[in-house]
Amino acid sequence: MGKITITIDNKRIEAEPGTTILKAARGAGIEIPTLCHFEMCDMGIENRPGGCRICVVEVEGRRNLAPSCVTEVQEGMVVSTHNIRVLNARKTVLQLIISDHPFDCLVCAKSGQCELQHLATQFGIRSLPYAGEQSRYRKDTSPSIIRDVDKCILCRRCEMVCNDVQTVGALSAVNRGFMAVVAPAFEMNLEKSPCTYCGQCVSVCPTGALTEVDHSYEVLQALSNPKKTVVVQTAPAVRAALGEEFGMEPGTLVTGKLVAALRRLGFDYVFDTDFGADLTIMEEGTELLNRIKGYLAGDPNVRIPLLTSCCPGWVNFFEHNFPDLLDVPSTAKSPQQMFGAIAKTYFAEKIGVKREDLVVVSIMPCLAKKYECQRDEFKVDGNPDVDYSISTRELAAFIRQANIDFPGLPDEEYDDPLGESSGAGVIFGNTGGVIEAACRTAYELYTGRSLDRVEFHELRGMAGIRSATVDFDGLKLNIGIAHGLGNARKLLDEVRAGRSQYHAIEIMACPGGCISGGGQPYTHLKEEILKRRTAALYMADERKRIRKSHENPSIIRLYKEFLGEPGSPRAHSLLHTEYFPKSNEITITLNNH
Repeated sequence: MGKITITIDNKRIEAEPGTTILKAARGAGIEIPTLCHFEMCDMGIENRPGGCRICVVEVEGRRNLAPSCVTEVQEGMVVSTHNIRVLNARKTVLQLIISDHPFDCLVCAKSGQCELQHLATQFGIRSLPYAGEQSRYRKDTSPSIIRDVDKCILCRRCEMVCNDVQTVGALSAVNRGFMAVVAPAFEMNLEKSPCTYCGQCVSVCPTGALTEVDHSYEVLQALSNPKKTVVVQTAPAVRAALGEEFGMEPGTLVTGKLVAALRRLGFDYVFDTDFGADLTIMEEGTELLNRIKGYLAGDPNVRIPLLTSCCPGWVNFFEHNFPDLLDVPSTAKSPQQMFGAIAKTYFAEKIGVKREDLVVVSIMPCLAKKYECQRDEFKVDGNPDVDYSISTRELAAFIRQANIDFPGLPDEEYDDPLGESSGAGVIFGNTGGVIEAACRTAYELYTGRSLDRVEFHELRGMAGIRSATVDFDGLKLNIGIAHGLGNARKLLDEVRAGRSQYHAIEIMACPGGCISGGGQPYTHLKEEILKRRTAALYMADERKRIRKSHENPSIIRLYKEFLGEPGSPRAHSLLHTEYFPKSNEITITLNNH
């Protein structure tokens, strides 16, 4: 079937059949405002319930205005997107939405980045002709995410990403009419729901209804305490995204400026989570080789495939949904938690500081990291290995509060010894990066030969599920890769059914990996921006003098001085963990009166 010709604002446009007016208009450079509509990168998934009615347009011959996000083009259609009737309708709808919205913009976490606020400015709304009762709902604070449902506009974006993309099913619309809200089943708290804290719902929320738990104040208090030594670690994906918060081009590597900014904020030591990533590869790579050797020897107790365990959103997901497979993932802790464990033992001893007087802060692209560092198994006598985790967005706000000219900062280097890392560590931020880093080390450990070409291009890409076979000098390793929890579910269903042909599977909760984590700048779900961030991390890898985790001198020294060897009793005690089943069952108690 050929293309359809329509006219939008006196401009002739050709569009494919099935295209909505909104998409056809935007393709022609005609912007139509929306609130409920949202597209997920290049995943082919759209949220278009047509509920907010901000995107209405006038179609010639149609009595009522049409919501452009759900109205498909038809041959000869004539559309007006900005005439007086349309503008008046949009302003009226917007006023009605705002009439049931809190007026606390000055203290709202989303102020300045709220789409509703932007539209109110765009339409010049300075008063409300509609007055009446406003919705009132309890605030729900979990370890990572805050639900302030009074600010919810029922756009259903969070529901779409939670159910259609991540297949978590923690959020859906409940109740009817004025009492309607988006909430977990039976309006339970988020902490009691199947929520994984991936934070993708926060990323797509147009208002302050979903925001992260902000630990910036606690970090400021620690920095102000002369009795505390405060160290900070920075995740690989942060350096490829932080610059966007200060007007720099997406994909600009700001590693040196990031280090400089953290020093000016008052941190005593600035370290790199890439060091923890290299350490993870030493432990996880050794575990992979041991499992492969046992599998080839016919050991019935060996579980294959090995699943990577760096992503806490993913860990949460399989604890909730696959409790029968808890012995399949690697027992290696995430880089964040490995770093914290080493900082509060090995490094604390080196500088003569008591564990309880050392505060470890992480800068992460991920909201699930806030939850991860609070898990009981990552504490010693109640003292956590990582005290606070703040997001890329929170760090940007912190830098602005300190009046630091971020783009004008000089490039500075990380401190030693926990700041030295390899190129393998930095690509952890990309989908496929963890398993590629593992292959670089596992190949050399298995074959005893140097790997001349360190890039495993067959493991790279943006397809939601990917497969590759890596040749370890005759040993053919079948590798599976998934990003986005909906894709992870497909691979895990195969493992559960005994149909998986993989020896190892890398899974990341967020689309594209950590580069699109729930704590990254709000622009992160645009396809072009994700591609630029991905390319930036591969560029950082190529620029590194050392590109294999096992060649990191500080890692070698750590094992020689403190850990012994990968998988040793001390290494296992500090760097490995276990997983716990989480029930999705709901108990309802009925009170009889």
